[in-house]
Amino acid sequence: MKANRRVGCVVALVALSGGVQVMGGISPATYRNTLTVPTSTADLSGSGAGANLSRFGHFSDLWYQASTDTYYALSDRGPGGGLISYEPRFSTFKVDVAPNGAISNFRLTSTVILKQADGVSTFNGLTPALDATRPGGANNQVLGRSLDPEGITVDAQGNVYIADEYGPSVLKFNPQGVLVQTFEVPANLTPKDAAGTPSYSGTRDSGVPASVVTGRQDNRGYEGLTLSLDGTKLFGVLQDPLAQEGPQAQGRRGQHVRIVEFSVATGLCTAQYVYTLESLAEINGRIPGTAQDYTATAQGRNIGLSGITAIGPTSFLVIERDNRGQSVDETIVGLPVSSKRIYRIDIAGATDVKSVALSNSSNTLPAGVVAVSKTLLVDVAADLTTAGVVIPEKLEGLSVGPRLVDGRRLLLLGTDNDYSVTQTGAGQQFDVYLNAVSQYRYTALDTPSQSYLTIADASAGTNPQGPVPAGFAQVPGYLYAYAASISLPGDGCNAADIACDDGTPLQRAISGCTNSALGPNEGDYNAFFAADGFFFQAGQGTAAIGSFCDIACDNGMPRNEEPSCTNNGVNEGDYNAFFNALFLGC
Repeated sequence: MKANRRVGCVVALVALSGGVQVMGGISPATYRNTLTVPTSTADLSGSGAGANLSRFGHFSDLWYQASTDTYYALSDRGPGGGLISYEPRFSTFKVDVAPNGAISNFRLTSTVILKQADGVSTFNGLTPALDATRPGGANNQVLGRSLDPEGITVDAQGNVYIADEYGPSVLKFNPQGVLVQTFEVPANLTPKDAAGTPSYSGTRDSGVPASVVTGRQDNRGYEGLTLSLDGTKLFGVLQDPLAQEGPQAQGRRGQHVRIVEFSVATGLCTAQYVYTLESLAEINGRIPGTAQDYTATAQGRNIGLSGITAIGPTSFLVIERDNRGQSVDETIVGLPVSSKRIYRIDIAGATDVKSVALSNSSNTLPAGVVAVSKTLLVDVAADLTTAGVVIPEKLEGLSVGPRLVDGRRLLLLGTDNDYSVTQTGAGQQFDVYLNAVSQYRYTALDTPSQSYLTIADASAGTNPQGPVPAGFAQVPGYLYAYAASISLPGDGCNAADIACDDGTPLQRAISGCTNSALGPNEGDYNAFFAADGFFFQAGQGTAAIGSFCDIACDNGMPRNEEPSCTNNGVNEGDYNAFFNALFLGC
């Protein structure tokens, strides 16, 4: 039997004209299924019934905790779009995962409302210029308790790190959701007006509050957050370029987005890297004709990043997407979707631009500046089109889940459905319903007994249409499941390399795991013969397929050498393969 040799932490991906392929005959990412989570789902906060109190809409980001086989799901600023009071929160949930990676049986397990350091006062989704309830009153120049969570990651102790779009800020909460640390906000990211004064609620347009001319664009702060696999660093991604970094000093015309690195120990920004978005020529090249092409001001506004998760010491997965698809926004209905994509990126060799200003006159990087490398892993829009599945506007959640039978891992994606609520500038809220041919109906919140054809009618109470017609439903949340060729450090040294050095099965340890590169050792032996190890799993029959002792075909051949073999669970084949490989190095 040949020994398997560790040749890299992450499977090499090669982009070809016919799609993305990987050596070994296994597709790098295979779409499995979609799980729909209706708006009738209530979170477990106990805040009461209603859209602004407990309607579940928490897939603005995802994080997988392997030790408990649990997913964390993040709310954003709430159903009011920053105009209505809402207490930001995160929830945890579980799904059943079939051997091939298909998911089912979504079930919430907890909801935690985020609190300030006093453990009592909550945060609020209101934009700073409107939050008059906080000490000192509303103030566009002070964040206060305003919070728009968009990225979540969790450390080995259960502490929760959240990236906020308003600041943009990074905050650390204990497992109970109480604030324990606020990270540095780099000066170049802080939104400021022409006088250099912070303008957290300002837009790019003149008016009140004062417009943002430098720092993060309005509503384009952090959109994803991840811990490094060793737990020492945090990486946050902005959604779009800084307000001044692009042609004509307009970030909305820019192509270069910043990835921000922090030290977990100090809370300080230690580096920034450049991620280059697809060009408009590439984006528009996938749109039929030219009438519905994106214009120059959409480059750094309607195309952006929406998630990040670490898969290696310097490598990550990110979501790059456009702003088209199923949405509460009726104005984008029918527009062709061009970009919902997952890229593998690597910061190795990329330039630290923490102290470097990018061009305000073009999309050319300064001399000597090298952006992160990127390789296409999944064209989600193409896959969903092929499957006849709804393509959402806001694909935002991204997490790497457990290992599957064929050695790949579950890649779970989630959508932000805006709680199926829209609102006017005056803060009037309406539930949004649509049907299979994208016709819309609007109602007062939680009141389907009276519907309207337009927001204007709903606002004025004119031209009522009666109850919401049959065939209309609120915009749900979606979870998309993929089987993806993603190897985390420690995966697959050889067949017997099933555990960390401390005996924790690799399936349950995504971050903070020490796994000797020398090959199987005492940790693997202890895991194999643990109470929930080989002998326990051998009694489970086919239910044990994909478990951490299921390392071989029934004939004893390691499954990573013969992925299409006969495998009926944990049995003599796995026992023989383990001991045949136990004393082989990597």
